[in-house]
Amino acid sequence: MRYLPSLCLVLLTGLLLGGCASQTTTPAQFSGYLADYSQLQPATSATGAPVLRWISPQFNNARYRTVYVEKPSFYPQPAPSDQVSAQTLENVRDYLHQALIRELQGRMTVVSEPTRDSLVLRSAITGVTVSTEGLKAYEVIPVALVLAAATTAAGTRDRDSAIFIEMEALDGRTSAPMLRVVRKGHGLTLENSSTQLTLDDLKPVLDVWARDARDFQPGPR
Repeated sequence: MRYLPSLCLVLLTGLLLGGCASQTTTPAQFSGYLADYSQLQPATSATGAPVLRWISPQFNNARYRTVYVEKPSFYPQPAPSDQVSAQTLENVRDYLHQALIRELQGRMTVVSEPTRDSLVLRSAITGVTVSTEGLKAYEVIPVALVLAAATTAAGTRDRDSAIFIEMEALDGRTSAPMLRVVRKGHGLTLENSSTQLTLDDLKPVLDVWARDARDFQPGPR
């Protein structure tokens, strides 16, 4: 039977990231997509969840009149498995892109091309994993889009799905980074090793990330 575990939310620029404190992305799972991870610090997302985030001292959201949302990329390149298909990965990427646009346009003007007054959001899905429920948490070095290893005797156990993302917001005029976030989120639990992961299993996570992006506030500096 499927159920929705705690969604350890959040993230970045209004923007995303988070998860339960014990379920944030670890340094061993950083993909290399971002140029610098050294300044990431624990913080709290718009929904009150713990996050890893860096905000530039020069960031002032009042100066950005528009936002340009790049289509998320994959980093590293996807390696589909029997349980996580290439089509699902593409569906997830497309849905996240549209969800970010949908939510952010309620707060800012979303443009099809960045301008000098734009905040440019770029992101990469760095992992989509399925691991056996109840077994020791598994880590990937680096995070890859693969099915998590599990014992052959556990084929009928429930499987936990997770997705990793790294995002940054750039100044449209200077291309200087204004925000960086790394996040892990949890989707629905799959019934067993034969159950295919689908977009619907990850939609709750993607929707939360997009809403956190919309509601992000940098707080006092």
